[in-house]
Amino acid sequence: MRYLRMLSNSVIAAALASAYVLTLVLALNPSVPLTPQGVIPLISTVGLYYTLNLTVLAYIVLVFWQLVSLELFSPAWISVGVLVWLGAFAAAVGSALMWRNVTTFALVLDDSAETALARIGIALTLAAAAFVLVAVIRRTLPEGRPGWATLLVIVMGASVALPLALRGRGMAPVLEARPNDAEVDGAVPERTTRVTILALDAASLDFITSATAEGRLPNFGRLLDRGAVRHLATLHPTSAETVWAAVATGKLPQKNGIHSAGLYRFTNASGVPLQLLPEYCFAHGLVRLGILTEEPHSSATFRTRTLWSILSTHGITVGVVGWPLSQPAPTVRGFLVADSFHRSALTAAAVGGPATIYPAELQPDAIAAMETAGADADSPGADESPARIDRVYESVAQKLSERRDVQVAVTRYQSLDPIGHHYLRYATPSEFGDVTDDERQRLGGVLERHYEMIDDAVGRALGALGPDDLLVVVSAFGMVPLTLGRRIVEKLIGDPDLSGTHDAAPDGFLIAYGTSVARGRSQTRASVVDVTPTLLYFLGLPVGRDMDGYVRTDLFSSSFIQDRPIAYIPTYDR
Repeated sequence: MRYLRMLSNSVIAAALASAYVLTLVLALNPSVPLTPQGVIPLISTVGLYYTLNLTVLAYIVLVFWQLVSLELFSPAWISVGVLVWLGAFAAAVGSALMWRNVTTFALVLDDSAETALARIGIALTLAAAAFVLVAVIRRTLPEGRPGWATLLVIVMGASVALPLALRGRGMAPVLEARPNDAEVDGAVPERTTRVTILALDAASLDFITSATAEGRLPNFGRLLDRGAVRHLATLHPTSAETVWAAVATGKLPQKNGIHSAGLYRFTNASGVPLQLLPEYCFAHGLVRLGILTEEPHSSATFRTRTLWSILSTHGITVGVVGWPLSQPAPTVRGFLVADSFHRSALTAAAVGGPATIYPAELQPDAIAAMETAGADADSPGADESPARIDRVYESVAQKLSERRDVQVAVTRYQSLDPIGHHYLRYATPSEFGDVTDDERQRLGGVLERHYEMIDDAVGRALGALGPDDLLVVVSAFGMVPLTLGRRIVEKLIGDPDLSGTHDAAPDGFLIAYGTSVARGRSQTRASVVDVTPTLLYFLGLPVGRDMDGYVRTDLFSSSFIQDRPIAYIPTYDR
């Protein structure tokens, strides 16, 4: 019977801890109203998920306590002595979660949400102290003294009510979206300077530096020897959507509207969708188990203008291929191909659906280029060739550039990310220690072959550079080996083949190359939001004062910046 009483206490403690997690979710998502319509769906899904799992955890703790206790441990159905200590532990962990999430999402949260999270962290710290104080005083006074249960209920209630009050009733979501369709009428000014941008997902500067030092990746070697190299601080959550949106706008998520990879909706379609899931508490298991469904963002989610919209309005032709959050494809001066083009171009669903390419008249050429790249990938040795998706978009970019000459060409390579997740261990076996010689020989070159494909693209870009042109290679986030603890967790309840991660927001990098560039590698970190202001400056356009990034004049030679002061306008969003 005492084991059933342990279970009843475990359920109560788990429900309390789940309330703290729900408070964290609400603080990260201030658009969820503190009303029955907003909270009930959250409690019935997220709350139930955590209550069930934390009940098991609390029960294991109590059973272990029973096994190691020198005295008979037989709690009441609702034991004040047990719950005060479990409550103290839950409040302390809840406080730590608040602080860790404040640190993690510091660049993503609005100021009000960040302040609320910090205050909730303080409140839960005080709650943990209150639980401990009740436990200590109770032990010093005679047993059976009335009022302890009432005091416990008061502390438990206050530990939930105060954080919710600090969070507030919630605020209405900002629904306004900035159209990214550019004004493309009018004459195109005469310009000779061209910019080529190669955007890489999860590329590692350390990996590239090591390979070039050993005589591989020769074109990257030219960039490192003669270009300007900077580490780029990235964002958390480190999803392609969040980070590349910051790159494209020069603004952080609270301004550009892209806080995560997508919206997280309840499977029964009730309640307000969530924009952020908390870290350090297995919240993404809600998506894995189907409790929440992830709905991708679109180009309509942007609340500010993008680089290609700004350039097009100023008469600069652009060719953008493979960028996330570019469907429906906006109007630009030049062409744009969304990163979903390869999935929808040949399907019946593409007819009448959101456009994945602008202008539509270029779609036959893009499809032809995609089919050519696909045929090459299906040829003998395809398993040894670089990723098919990158081949497709590279081929599309080359084909459309033949049809429409552009001044700023942007091509994104996305396959280093999924390949790095599963093949990093074989490319860097010394970081893991459990890679066999056979695995290293068979799989050690998979990741580097993808770097070699991008190295070839770098070589073509270098060969096409004019005397005043600029080549920019930018990796918006890096890839690092999983820690030992994370590898154990993944083997037990996740993906046992996972070896690389960017969950901790490892730095990306930026390499600039051209006659206007000051050579050398600086230890000063730039940021992903610095890319757009710097490109605007190079092209002779003003920088929006409402942008969060800065112009990295240190990338350029003194002769280039001497007669080129930075110009500003209040905003591009009018």
